[in-house]
Amino acid sequence: MAIDVFLRQAPDYAHAARMVPELLESVLPDISGARLLIKPNFVALRNAHLCCTSPVIIAAVARHCVERGARVTVGDSPAFGTAQAIARAIGLPDLLQPLGVEVVTLNRGVPVTSAGVPVQVSADALEADLIVNLPKFKAHSQMRFSGAVKNLFGCVTGVRKAWLHALHGDKQGRFTAMICGLMQVLPPSISLVDGVTAMHRTGPIAGDAFPLGLLGASVSPVALDTAAGMVLKGTPNHFPIWKQCDCAGLPGADPLTLNFPLHRPKDFDAKGFVLPETLKPESFRPDILLKSLVKRIWLARFKH
Repeated sequence: MAIDVFLRQAPDYAHAARMVPELLESVLPDISGARLLIKPNFVALRNAHLCCTSPVIIAAVARHCVERGARVTVGDSPAFGTAQAIARAIGLPDLLQPLGVEVVTLNRGVPVTSAGVPVQVSADALEADLIVNLPKFKAHSQMRFSGAVKNLFGCVTGVRKAWLHALHGDKQGRFTAMICGLMQVLPPSISLVDGVTAMHRTGPIAGDAFPLGLLGASVSPVALDTAAGMVLKGTPNHFPIWKQCDCAGLPGADPLTLNFPLHRPKDFDAKGFVLPETLKPESFRPDILLKSLVKRIWLARFKH
């Protein structure tokens, strides 16, 4: 059965905000009364206006879901600091305040197993009826591209993400298998990617802006990432997470199984979008992990 991926050209965020309700209506189930977690990409305070999901997109999604009767929370577990600090840095609270929507840091880890790997996933994510996954369309120094499937890794709590890098990175696909396995652990999700101003050259934090002008939505994070790979004219072997999904036979990994009711990948001009030539190791060195731990403790202590 074909999986629909709804792509729209959006030249700027003002246009994109007006397109959000149409895209959401294409993929949302009945959410009246549902506990809904909006999961943006809040990776870090540094370069937050580019490397994180646009506050305009987050607010437009929140407004539509509130109007549909859902009980909405915005949450993520950044690599450093808190979701609240990143939200303030990009001006999100002022947009959410009229809606009565709160921003939370995804903590309260619950032990689960993803593709045979023990992980701690946030109870806030596990207790949601639906996750609205809002990835940023961007290059990634370890995965070459970061999209909808990778964004769900943010439901793993705090510094445990770095610990999983250290334990399972570069071990014959175990790390990417664990990331992909989270789709089976987490509640149902729909995904909407922010590629209006994408990020290229490197990532997930320190890349450069690229005016791609793309919004996309699907009930399948795998299909949405496959569509992104098609926009970039790539193949599964070029993108570790896409390759993992393809090798596992996950629905949506094969471009021939996708249907595009609106715009098609070929309608977007990604010429000049630079992806990392050589990927960095997935595994963090011990000194990097220690630095991550110390920085996270410091930020938590002085966040106010």
